Amino acid sequence: MVIKVFLASSSGSTAIKKKQQDVVGFLEALKVDYTQLDIACNEENRMWMRQNVPEEKKPANGIPLPPQIFNEESYCGDYETFFDAKEDNTVYSFLGLPPPPGSKEAQQADKADIVENGTHTEETNAEENLDDSTQAHVEEEEEQEEEDLQSEEEEELRQLEEEEEAEVQEEEEEDLEETQQEEEAE
Repeated sequence: MVIKVFLASSSGSTAIKKKQQDVVGFLEALKVDYTQLDIACNEENRMWMRQNVPEEKKPANGIPLPPQIFNEESYCGDYETFFDAKEDNTVYSFLGLPPPPGSKEAQQADKADIVENGTHTEETNAEENLDDSTQAHVEEEEEQEEEDLQSEEEEELRQLEEEEEAEVQEEEEEDLEETQQEEEAE
């Protein structure tokens, strides 16, 4: 299967250029084999892309803008649907490719299969229990951090009160000395 990414090499739009770079960069990072097809320099590529983007996916003016992504002849989507798939960790599904073992998407698919098929319920329950214990641990840490923060605030407040008391006491002693000096001078 070959992923085809239709691009415009000489687009005047910086938004389109950024979207194209985002798609290509992400596919390269995932090490997905793909082919770039330029619609700016090749009329056949442009016509093929326009004809093969489904009608319901075309914009109001009827002319789809790059980047457009296909798996062989099968339409995957445009930048917005690619971006959504990227955010949801479902890029391989979006591209119609099996996710590599160990990837987030493969783990999500395995978990969905287990829940959907109803098999390995012990594993699912163990994962849920692990999630619950992890959540409880996180909550305990948050409570401890809150208590520590509260203790720090109380310590700071106590120190401020002590400093204020010391200042008041110092001022009172200075006033007393001045009063004594005035009395002696009289």
